[in-house]
Amino acid sequence: MTDYEMMYILRPDISEEVVQQEVTRYREFLEQYNAQDLTIKIWGKRRLAYPIGKFQDGIYVLVNYSADGKQVAPLERAMRLSEQVIRYMTLKLPAKKATAKDEVASVKELATAEA
Repeated sequence: MTDYEMMYILRPDISEEVVQQEVTRYREFLEQYNAQDLTIKIWGKRRLAYPIGKFQDGIYVLVNYSADGKQVAPLERAMRLSEQVIRYMTLKLPAKKATAKDEVASVKELATAEA
């Protein structure tokens, strides 16, 4: 499984109810593709760095999950077709590297297991 981070920006003029519907829609979409470790954070309405269409603000939603990668293209297609989403981006996060601390801890665990 690969870790992904996705952020999408919803139109600022939609109601809180519609925001929740969109978040639920994309959560269920990811669950259909067996995404794991799914965390969703709604950052709320914020000023955009530059205007997108006629919008100066947007409602930001951050999603982190682990999946096999088959879900990225269909999910982005669904967002592209949605009238509520004004921008989206999915990033594949780098694999987690084992730190020296982790290696020392695993060596200690191995030593205690052998004793």
